[in-house]
Amino acid sequence: QLMQRMMRDQNRKAEEKIKELQNFIQRFSANKSKSRQATSRKKLLDKITVEEMPASSRRYPYVGFTMDRELGKDVLTVSGLTKTVDGVKVLDNVTFTVGRTDKIAFTASNEFAVPTLFKILMGELEPDAGTFKWGVSTSQSYFPQDNSAYFTDTEDSIIRWLEQYSTETYLRGFLGKMLFSGEDVYKPVQVLSGGEKVRCMLSRMMMFGSNVLLLDQPTNHLDLESITAVNNGLIDFKGVVLFASHDHEFTQTVANRIIEILPEGGTFDRVTTYDEYLEMRG
Repeated sequence: QLMQRMMRDQNRKAEEKIKELQNFIQRFSANKSKSRQATSRKKLLDKITVEEMPASSRRYPYVGFTMDRELGKDVLTVSGLTKTVDGVKVLDNVTFTVGRTDKIAFTASNEFAVPTLFKILMGELEPDAGTFKWGVSTSQSYFPQDNSAYFTDTEDSIIRWLEQYSTETYLRGFLGKMLFSGEDVYKPVQVLSGGEKVRCMLSRMMMFGSNVLLLDQPTNHLDLESITAVNNGLIDFKGVVLFASHDHEFTQTVANRIIEILPEGGTFDRVTTYDEYLEMRG
C-alpha cells in the first residue's frame, strides 16, 4: 500500500509536469524566438513516463453480514447465570441486558468463561442457575471457538456442506468471493486447513441473515487479509454483535461496549472502547 501510494504521488507529479510542458509546446512551437525552448521541452516530455501501478498479490475474502429482519426493542436479557465446569465456577451471577445497537466484547481471566456463556446462550449448555431470554425479533448465528464438530463425521465437499443452506448456482459465486475458486469447492471439508474451516463457518453465518452474531475468537487461524475482511464486515453490520477476541485492534474497532466476567462473581460492564476499558482496569 505504501509503495502504491508513493507511485500514485510520483505519477500525479509526472502528469502535472506533462500538462505544463504540453501547454508550453502548444503556445510557443510556432513562435520563432521560443521554438528552441519548445523543442527542448518536447524532448523532455518524451522522457517523462507514468508508471503502471503494480497489482497487489493480496487477496481479501468478502465478509458481509445482512439482516433478514430488523431488531425490536428487546434483544437479550441475562439474569444471574451461574455455571460450574469441572469443579470450577466459571460463571457466577452474570447479569446484563443487550440493546439493539450493542457490539459487545466479552473478556474474562478464566478461558472457559466466555465459551461457556455463549454455549448457554445458544442452548448448547444448561446453566446451574439463572435465566436468559432472547427477544422475539432476534435470530442468532454462532461462531464457536472450536468448530471441529461441524466438519467431522462427514464426507461432504465444501459445496455440498454449504448446500443445506443455499443452491449450488448461488454457492459457486459466493465461494469464489470467499477465495474457494475452481475445483477448490469440491475439496472434502475434513481435509481443510484451520483458516479454510473458518471461512466455511463465516460463509454459513452470512447465509442465515441473522440479526445477532455471537463469535468466539473468529480471527484464530486467519491471515491478515481475512482478519481485515471480518473486521470490516462486523464494523459495517447493522445488528448486534457479541464476541470475544485476543486481537487488540479488532476489539478496539468493533466493540462499543465491554463486559468483563469477573472471577469473584458478576461483571464489569461499560459502554466504552477497548482502549478506554484497559485504562480503567489499569
